[in-house]
Amino acid sequence: MLITAVRSRAVSLPLAPVPYSTERAGTKREWGKTRLTPHRPKPSLQYVIVEIDTDDGITGVGEACTDIGFFGEPVEEVQSAIDLYLGPKLLGRDPFDREQLLFDIDFPGNSCAKSGIDLALHDLLGKALDIPVCNLIGGNGRRQVLAVMEVAPGTADGMARQCAEWVQQGVRGFKAKVGAVPEDDVERLAAIRAAVGPDIMLRADANQGYTPKEAIRLCRMCERRDLGLELLEQPVPKWDLAGMAQVRAAVDVLIEADEAAYTPHDVTQIVRAQAADVINIKIAKAGGLYQSKKIAAVAEAAGLECVIGTAWGLGVKVAAKLHLAASTRSLRDGVEFTELMLHDLLLTGPQATDLAPPLNDGCLNVPLGPGLGVTLDQEKMRTHEIPKHH
Repeated sequence: MLITAVRSRAVSLPLAPVPYSTERAGTKREWGKTRLTPHRPKPSLQYVIVEIDTDDGITGVGEACTDIGFFGEPVEEVQSAIDLYLGPKLLGRDPFDREQLLFDIDFPGNSCAKSGIDLALHDLLGKALDIPVCNLIGGNGRRQVLAVMEVAPGTADGMARQCAEWVQQGVRGFKAKVGAVPEDDVERLAAIRAAVGPDIMLRADANQGYTPKEAIRLCRMCERRDLGLELLEQPVPKWDLAGMAQVRAAVDVLIEADEAAYTPHDVTQIVRAQAADVINIKIAKAGGLYQSKKIAAVAEAAGLECVIGTAWGLGVKVAAKLHLAASTRSLRDGVEFTELMLHDLLLTGPQATDLAPPLNDGCLNVPLGPGLGVTLDQEKMRTHEIPKHH
């Protein structure tokens, strides 16, 4: 079996709720403005679908998120990288040479583009072998995965109200966006805890917004008020591993690295600095499932756990995160699936409803069909497709 074509399609989905943008409340970063440009003036999320064809007639489907605000890779860059540079390097080659193929496209940067190709390649291999992707990368240790939703920054009452509404849709875990004034942020977390009760998982994400002393102050206030804060994500700037280590040493709340942890090499540096208890794996950030498993292995070898973070998605990426969760033993319970609350998944078949709210006891089922186990709805895809910008 040989690869005959690598194709891409871009789609754009409008957003009704704008993530991370509520008049700068709860964060020092103006999240709404970072994602809006003259070229993209309205709130939307854009994706690139990757299809890898073979001479056996099997096609693997992957998905790359694009985000100028977080990943720094707009849709035009991701699609051009796939079509003009990365995809052509795979033509005429055996897809089962996975490690060599992914090494050959592992240029600096372009993590989103590489992740789309990686997912399509894994989907292809699973289909060729008639097994789910999780069985390719470690097995099916979890049949269900607890879903965690991110809560956009806002007023304490507003954030608590949003969480209470999502609890009614079966959600049992939340990650609140904080990172502004610790005294105000602890009131937001307290309001959420009061609204959802003691049994709901509660995390917080500072998005690099605190100084080390501010982060320590927030954690100690949460501890004194017994808010049950499980972890604090990226409390200080990503380059300040010494500051993050200072926070970790001073508090009982688990400290999680996100923006500081793109690659296995980054995680090695975090381990050496003793800067985190937990590593956030995002498939787009890592460059695909192959590198995500390497990050998990480095973390496990150092005695650290991992979580899988929100990385947006039309359905293919959601399935990939479920397979990664099912196959990774050193994973903390609770995978972030905020994308389920932002727009519809462009799926058809049973997974179109199985991977959508309301959740079954807070969980999503791992799709166990061949490959990633999901099918894109081609009619919906055409409705949202955007032209190429080459």
